[in-house]
Amino acid sequence: MGPYCVQGRAQEPPTDDPKGMGPGRALRDSWGLCGPFRRFPVLSRIAGDERGPGASPEARDGLPPVVSDSGARIGTVRQLSHLFHDNDLRAVIAGHEEQLARAIEDINADEFLARSPDDLADEFIPEYTIDVPVLRRSTDDVTLAHRETKVDVSQDPMRFVIDRSHPAYVDGTEYIFQVPFDGDPELFKCSPSTWTSGGPPTGRVQGHEIVLTYTQLKHDAPGLKSNLDSDLDTIEKHLLWVAKDVKLFNDRLSETVRQRIDSRRERLLADRGLAASLGYKMRVRDDAPRTYAVPARRRKPPVERRKSGTVEPFKPEPELLEQEYEHILDILANMVDVIERSPEAFRRMKEEHLRDQFLVQLNGQYEGSATGETFNFEGKTDVLIREQGRNIFIAECKFWRGPKTLSETVDQLLGYLTWRDTKTAILVFNRTRNLSAVLSKVPAVMEAHPNYRRTVPLEGETRFRYAFAHRDDPNRELKITVLVFEVPA
Repeated sequence: MGPYCVQGRAQEPPTDDPKGMGPGRALRDSWGLCGPFRRFPVLSRIAGDERGPGASPEARDGLPPVVSDSGARIGTVRQLSHLFHDNDLRAVIAGHEEQLARAIEDINADEFLARSPDDLADEFIPEYTIDVPVLRRSTDDVTLAHRETKVDVSQDPMRFVIDRSHPAYVDGTEYIFQVPFDGDPELFKCSPSTWTSGGPPTGRVQGHEIVLTYTQLKHDAPGLKSNLDSDLDTIEKHLLWVAKDVKLFNDRLSETVRQRIDSRRERLLADRGLAASLGYKMRVRDDAPRTYAVPARRRKPPVERRKSGTVEPFKPEPELLEQEYEHILDILANMVDVIERSPEAFRRMKEEHLRDQFLVQLNGQYEGSATGETFNFEGKTDVLIREQGRNIFIAECKFWRGPKTLSETVDQLLGYLTWRDTKTAILVFNRTRNLSAVLSKVPAVMEAHPNYRRTVPLEGETRFRYAFAHRDDPNRELKITVLVFEVPA
């Protein structure tokens, strides 16, 4: 910006004028040094330099100054307020990542250990995702206001002005366009790594709107529309550059969050001399049929321990290993083949009898460490694994009698569970002869439940998985896998 341009205002030119050019000539000679407005970059004092009796109401109200651009010939001037100018975007992103790291470290240690890593990640990822603004340029979104104003034309070379060292006001009209946008308004203050020699665009951010103001001496709708479109195009070009820089951060945010959560978790557990889980092994029977693929050396389901809603010292709690959970579900799912091979045997079975068939398959694969009956039933339809007197796996078996039955089954499961991160399943037996209709209703029922947190991607048309919060403690999270079976009617 030239020596006579300070934040869009005109300063008085030097009094030393050896060539006798006069202050007006000195100011005109500085035009080429005033930033991107190369053709007629004339500084107007309409808004604040002159506030005498002849000043406009806008000047007396202290509005920002306006700067004429190449539209000076038709009388269009813009308010000068640079966008994408105040802060370096790369430095802002780096600071944002440091703030994320501090936020993760600032969580109370016992609370941090007690909460599910997935739960923590689901909170931090959306909170720290950078949302690049997107302009809403349709005529339905953009609003326009106008008012009478006074325009200083003392520096317009196409007008005869006796003394260009003082303002010369004429009547004009001011047009204010308000263009809404979605996204983070703070990004309009940040300069991207890509830029042009023409300088950043001008405009004013007001809430979630970009405000662009133009002044015309004569009504020229095409010229006004052309200036608006040109400015919005320039702003959108800069937003594309911002989005390019931000994408690098957003693309790795999920990985960054999970790495920081896992790193702190490991550090805290090491400091306390605790393991994240207690090992609960499940021995495979030596004579187990190999109908299902069981690794020769099975790992044992540990039990992660976390906390309740209050911040108490962290204590590990039993939890089934994820690998064992998946293997159990595979055994249950493969009962489809058994049912299809012997449909008549299953045609008249009630819920508890169907459940017994699943127990046979499970106990045929696993051997309990004490009783030899690892999978037991309690109540009418429950299948569960117990460790230290607590349930670490529960499956509910229900015939499909409509969405209400499924919702009530979820409530029943939530009532059983007292330890966090318990692995659960709901086995839905369908005899309606319209399996596709049942499958289409399952997601809506589960996602409408007040304890629903998120859907977990899972392969298979008849499998659904969800993360739920415990009904009495929102910090306690459990997995519910819904398996739907077609049972002969």
